[in-house]
Amino acid sequence: MAALAADNLCHASKGGSMPQPHVTTVRMRRLGSELRKLRENAGYTIEQVAEHLECSPSRISRIETGKAQPPKQREIRDLLELFGTADVQTRDTLLQLAKEAAQPGWYNEFQDVFPPRFGSYIGLESEAAELRHFDNQLVHGLLQTPEYAREVLQTTLFGEASKTIDRLLELRLARQQILDRMEPPFALWVIMDENVFRRPVGEAPVVRGQVRRLLEAAEAPNITLQVLPFGKGAHVGLDGPFSLLGFPEPTDPDVVYVESQAGNAYLEQPHQVNRMTTKFNLLVASALDPRETTSFLRGLEKE
Repeated sequence: MAALAADNLCHASKGGSMPQPHVTTVRMRRLGSELRKLRENAGYTIEQVAEHLECSPSRISRIETGKAQPPKQREIRDLLELFGTADVQTRDTLLQLAKEAAQPGWYNEFQDVFPPRFGSYIGLESEAAELRHFDNQLVHGLLQTPEYAREVLQTTLFGEASKTIDRLLELRLARQQILDRMEPPFALWVIMDENVFRRPVGEAPVVRGQVRRLLEAAEAPNITLQVLPFGKGAHVGLDGPFSLLGFPEPTDPDVVYVESQAGNAYLEQPHQVNRMTTKFNLLVASALDPRETTSFLRGLEKE
């Protein structure tokens, strides 16, 4: 299984231009959810709404799940009229939400190098209040040093133009600014299998620098690090990396992000999120606690 593109960005196409990817944001998901509730309460099917807007049912479905470009203001007004939504506050709120959802994010300047479907992850990560991640192959992208990140990109994107590698590295380092965000605050909790450290990425100075970066990160109040040593034996994370993203508003449900060579998956159903949350909690219980993890990392630094 491929390591997370949230860290690796290892699916950029070779040769030719990449199609502009769609970026899913929390506002898009919220807007879609509200429109779906209004549609269902009004008794309309997706097909009926699609016919009214003269578009495909798949577009309506993607709007309702936040996976399509947000509707234009006139489309929102048409939908609210169709659904019989007379409440002024509801109308104003949805129109404002659609306007905000259409605003470009800081990451838009990197759309030329987004791997397929990674734009959705970027949008969600940028607005997350909490990110919990397990990995059995690599250090998470938010914690990678420039030297380590470059080694990962050059290895996984073998044959790619150096200009593309430089752009992806720039994007990765720009993402790391979220660690210093104060409003809303951002919390990162990463569990790494010992395998992450036993397969060197780069020469000794690169590895040593990465370990030192993790030791520095472990001291930050909003970062929790744990290592899952080989001595713990088999564990529930053997099937690969995954991330849990939580958001500032309680009404915005958590999202699970999983990547494989076959593509990226966004799990949003409550039973899926609950299962992966339980899985993460089991890994927390199996791994070294943060203090023991610091000792482990110091031992690696000496090696």
